[in-house]
Amino acid sequence: MKRKKTKLGLVITDGVGYRNFILSDFLDYATQHFDEVVILSCLPKSVYNKHTQVKVIELDVFQETFKTWFFRKAKEIAHLRLNKKNNFGILDNLKANHSKLKTTRGYATRFIYKLTALFHSETTIQQFQKLQNFTFRNHDTTKQYISILEEEQLDIMFFTHQRPPYIAPLVYAAQKKHIKTAAFIFSWDNLASKGRMASNFNYYLVWSDLMKRDLLKFYKSIKENTIKVVGTPQFVPYVMDVYKMQASEFFKDFDLNPKLKTICFSCGDISTSKNDELYIEIIANAIDAGDIEPINFIVRTSPAEDPVRFKKLVEEYAFITWNFPKWKQVRPNHQEAWSQRIPSVDDVKQLRALLEYSDLNINMLSTMSLDFMMFDKPVINPVFGNEDNGLYNDQRFLNYEHIQHLVNSKASKVVKNETALIKAISQCLSGKVDFKNRKAFINQQVGIPLKETNKQLVNSLVSWL
Repeated sequence: MKRKKTKLGLVITDGVGYRNFILSDFLDYATQHFDEVVILSCLPKSVYNKHTQVKVIELDVFQETFKTWFFRKAKEIAHLRLNKKNNFGILDNLKANHSKLKTTRGYATRFIYKLTALFHSETTIQQFQKLQNFTFRNHDTTKQYISILEEEQLDIMFFTHQRPPYIAPLVYAAQKKHIKTAAFIFSWDNLASKGRMASNFNYYLVWSDLMKRDLLKFYKSIKENTIKVVGTPQFVPYVMDVYKMQASEFFKDFDLNPKLKTICFSCGDISTSKNDELYIEIIANAIDAGDIEPINFIVRTSPAEDPVRFKKLVEEYAFITWNFPKWKQVRPNHQEAWSQRIPSVDDVKQLRALLEYSDLNINMLSTMSLDFMMFDKPVINPVFGNEDNGLYNDQRFLNYEHIQHLVNSKASKVVKNETALIKAISQCLSGKVDFKNRKAFINQQVGIPLKETNKQLVNSLVSWL
């Protein structure tokens, strides 16, 4: 009997997914194990031209109606209410989502909070999901998605991010056409502190056993046998030769002194890392004053935002080397504009070089801690702000569940004031302090070796056919 050909639909939702699954070796394995791979893209089709010959279908952007937004919001707030007990991160996000605006959505949000105070069981959440699906079942975009799926006859659809609200109609279309769906859990903080997934999926791919436990904890309707631990392709480019930069090239590219050690401060975006300018200024002043040994000081800003907030620092401290990520905005006027920024190959190379050749990383509790630990580099996490000192309260993040794993691991150094920061920098650069638990923390967070990640991921998808 002739074997049925297998066909994978790879759903790229944003620029990070583009980096993780297009600029890594995922497609190499996928095209070896599936007879055909089709990319269903929430990014413009043209961005793939230089990287793959795989068929790309550019999806129309789904624009939420008020009714769709309402039931999505109700689902998310109910999820936060259901899981807020003994979880500071979820409780913090529950508070942050509240609105005082005197707009239609502001009034609706306050109504949702009252409604979900009474009704927030898993059964209720699933009902909100059904109602959300009902609101867009006849939407033109949903109909287009159904038509595409009828044409393509996919065996399984792999969603590279589980949360973007604009993928919900595509998941619904897959369900209507009885196509299996699998979702990759996007980031280390998504389960323990963020809102509900965009929809229900048949299967789930997670970074680690820890993330698997979190998924089962926060989503009671998910069965253990539908989850596979695959690691994350987020870090796979760091073991790919194509992105390797020699040390001499790194120092030349960034115009650095190869005789000096290098500090890299990696910024978060302004929504959570409002104190980054303060931390950079403190370090720069300490270098100026001689409190830190002569050093190469690089600041890499967040690819998710325009670095305009650092303009004053750029002008004031000429010795700082600025690395503005080479991410291009490929689609304007999108409901989640940051999702439409994609990285260049050069940026991936520069980032890898920063990780490999910097001697110390400083960041405010971002995922970049993991990136630098992949290269066994010491990490300092400054958090100066609290409820009393007038600074943005970034110390509250220490109570987030995923950050508590970092703190408890002692894989990085958390500092809460200027004196502690300067002391930690000097100690790290002198080699007097080394946080020896980095490898254990990486193993806890990323359960599969990087060179095996995409192979494991593709094998998991194949096993569900």
